[in-house]
Amino acid sequence: MALEKIKACRLVKSEDLNHHGTLFAGRCAEWFVESGFIAVAGKLDPQFVVCLKIHGMEFLHPVRAGSVLTFESRIAAVRRSTITVYVRSYESATPERIFSDGFITFCYVDENTHSRPHGLVVEPESEEEIGLNRRAAELMATRRQHE
Repeated sequence: MALEKIKACRLVKSEDLNHHGTLFAGRCAEWFVESGFIAVAGKLDPQFVVCLKIHGMEFLHPVRAGSVLTFESRIAAVRRSTITVYVRSYESATPERIFSDGFITFCYVDENTHSRPHGLVVEPESEEEIGLNRRAAELMATRRQHE
């Protein structure tokens, strides 16, 4: 499968703000993971997909109420039971990025939460997709070394 992009948009409202009046990092992390989950849930039964790890998420600038954020997600690499998703985020009115691009690794599990094969295959086609696949594979290999 090619690396299909999934887009999700969010309106930053007053209840999403922290004590500084900017977007609460926890809320943005929630949206980040949710966006990645949607990319996987479109290919696998979502009740058997769990988040394993967020690979970095560094804010680049504050986000204010009224901003519309776009999250672009796509499956970048897979292993036997894991799926690593690339997420890019930006303010919809401008191409300005919210935080550094990131990856999230999900695991496909059975009824007892043991990992199981998902059967997905990723076939990157463009140079950009090949680069994302390589970066995701490196993250997955690093994680495996620490287990």
